[in-house]
Amino acid sequence: MGASTFDHRVLPDASAPHETKANSVLRPIVFGANDGLVSNLALVMGVAGAGTSGKAILLTGLAGLIAGACSMALGEWLSVTNARELAQTQIGKEAEELEQTPQAEQHELALIFQAKGLAKQEAQRVASELMRDKKSALDTLAREELGIDPAELGGNPWSAAVTSFALFACGAIFPIVPFLLLGGESAVFASVASSALALGAIGALTSLFNGRGVAFSAARQAVFGCVAAAVTYGIGRLLGVSLS
Repeated sequence: MGASTFDHRVLPDASAPHETKANSVLRPIVFGANDGLVSNLALVMGVAGAGTSGKAILLTGLAGLIAGACSMALGEWLSVTNARELAQTQIGKEAEELEQTPQAEQHELALIFQAKGLAKQEAQRVASELMRDKKSALDTLAREELGIDPAELGGNPWSAAVTSFALFACGAIFPIVPFLLLGGESAVFASVASSALALGAIGALTSLFNGRGVAFSAARQAVFGCVAAAVTYGIGRLLGVSLS
C-alpha cells in the first residue's frame, strides 16, 4: 500500500461523535433563528410596554434586527477567522517538526495507527510508507493529532458571517411584522402570538437533537420566550410610567 493512496479514514475511529451530520447542520440554524426571535421579541415588548407608538416600536424592532444580525455576523466572522488562523499556525508548526524531527513524527504516526486498532508492526509499516509523502503525513497528523481538517480549517468566515446574519434576521422579523399591518394593542397581541408560534416551531425542531418529545420541546420554547417578553414588557411599563 503506497503512501499516495493511503486513506487514514478507513481506520476505525472509536471517538467519532454520535451526532449525525444533519443534526450538526440543524443545530446552529435553530439556535441562530431562536436568538434573533427571542432578543427582538423582548426588545419590542419592552418598548411597547413603555407606551411607545406603533411606528416607534416598528423602528425599534427594525433597528434591533439590523444591530443584532450585524453583531452576530461580526462575532461569527471573528470566531471562524481566529480559528482558521490558529489552525494554520498549528499546521505550520507540525510541518516544521516533520522537517526537523521526522523520526519522532513517524513514531507519533505509528502510535496513532496503533490507537486506531492496527498491530504494532503494521502501524510502523504504514507510518513508514506515509512518511515518504510529507504532504500526506502532514495531512494525517493534522487530522488525527490536532483534530484539524486542512481542507476546511474551520470553515469560511464570510460564509459563516452571512449565514449568521440571515438566521438571526429570520428569527427577529417575526415580532415586528404585525406592526407593519396592525396598530395599537392588536399589533402587540399579534406580535406575541406570531412569535410564540415561531418559537414553538423552533422548539419542535430542537426535539430532533435534544432527545425530548416534540410537544414538550415546542411548549418549553414558547413558554420561555413569552416569559422573557412579559418581563421586558413589565419593565418597560414601569419605566414608561416613571418617566412620564
